[in-house]
Amino acid sequence: MFILDSIPAILRVCIVFVAILFAIRKNLSLGNAFLLGALFLSLFFSMPLIDLLRALVKAVVFPKTLSLAIIVSLILILSNSMEQTGQMQRMLKSFKGLIIKPRLNLIVFPALIGLLPMPGGAVFSAPMVKQLGETSNLSGNQLSFTNYWFRHIWEYWWPLYPGILLATVLADINLALLVSVMGPLTVISVSFGYIVLKHTPINSDKTKPSRRSIKPFFIELMPILIVIIPGLIMGLLISKLLPQISIGKEIGLIIALIAAICWVGRKNQLQLSRLLKLSANREMLKMVYMIFAILIFKEMLEGCGAVEMISEELILLKIPVFIITIALPFLVGLITGITVAFVGSTFPILIPLIHSLDPTASVMPYVMLAMTCGFAGVLLSPLHLCLILSNEYFNADIKTVYRLLWLPCLGLMAVSCIYFASLQAFIWHLN
Repeated sequence: MFILDSIPAILRVCIVFVAILFAIRKNLSLGNAFLLGALFLSLFFSMPLIDLLRALVKAVVFPKTLSLAIIVSLILILSNSMEQTGQMQRMLKSFKGLIIKPRLNLIVFPALIGLLPMPGGAVFSAPMVKQLGETSNLSGNQLSFTNYWFRHIWEYWWPLYPGILLATVLADINLALLVSVMGPLTVISVSFGYIVLKHTPINSDKTKPSRRSIKPFFIELMPILIVIIPGLIMGLLISKLLPQISIGKEIGLIIALIAAICWVGRKNQLQLSRLLKLSANREMLKMVYMIFAILIFKEMLEGCGAVEMISEELILLKIPVFIITIALPFLVGLITGITVAFVGSTFPILIPLIHSLDPTASVMPYVMLAMTCGFAGVLLSPLHLCLILSNEYFNADIKTVYRLLWLPCLGLMAVSCIYFASLQAFIWHLN
């Protein structure tokens, strides 16, 4: 162990990262990969057994960990129940015809699916995009890009995505603040995607559109509206009225999610036995296990002293924290293709590092930069399940799809750098 102590902390943590990424590439679950990483950390940093057990217990019983696990479970139950009962299909069907412009319809259908976090969700919107694409001049490659890109426009800030919730816990920031700061990136994402579509002529549907009521669409959309509007409002009220409760905002979201699930169950006459079966979904259990594993990994990083050592070493190397915030999440996102993976593995290092190297700065601009650059890496990852499934469905050539994809991703990263400077200037002006 004395030999390991002589190796720089950065190198030791890099070895742990490589081990985690190698485990993921070898199809080990994310939860198992992060637990393996936590074990390596304890060995590489000669962590005493009592400290290891203390970090383990602290991570598991931490209120934010428990509330996050409950929220992610409820989100997956809601998503599964809307899909299994056909409510998602009805929502899309009731929307069809409300907008007559072909380009907008091509954008909106995958975007609607993107409101609910489903693994490989791009393949769910693919049939609608293909049907609309039959009357256009778009190739399979362009349809695959459209389906994939607009499916992910919400993932920068949408509170139903586990990566966003995990970022608020790891960075210890307000969810409403994250939503307000990250929201404009969805507009930028839509703009870049629309520019790619704009350069391709699309045939208009010659049939005269019939007047349709928007009411059925909003009825089918109600579960999502229940979660977002009352959920955020209740969370803010609880945290203001009962400041002693550290998870006030999370409680508001939990109540709203339960109400939304009850709405779906009542509207679709979903039997309790079927709802319980959805609750015991294997994917949901894997996701909850992964949340615990990531937060155990975070506690190990802090408990073994790795974060402090890395901060000291980077200060000596004089590497700008701005560069680290761009590069580290992007590379992990590119290698894993999973948002939760880059948030869970890089934020426990980045957040303390930001406080050490730039102690007077607000952490929010750095969080925005890390989330955007990391997600750009996720979008470009050849391991991203949605990209694989979308290309397969449209029989698209991955090289051609990448030619459409790389420029908007680069544009997002460039805009995030400009936005970062603007946020810092705004915060400095307020202070």
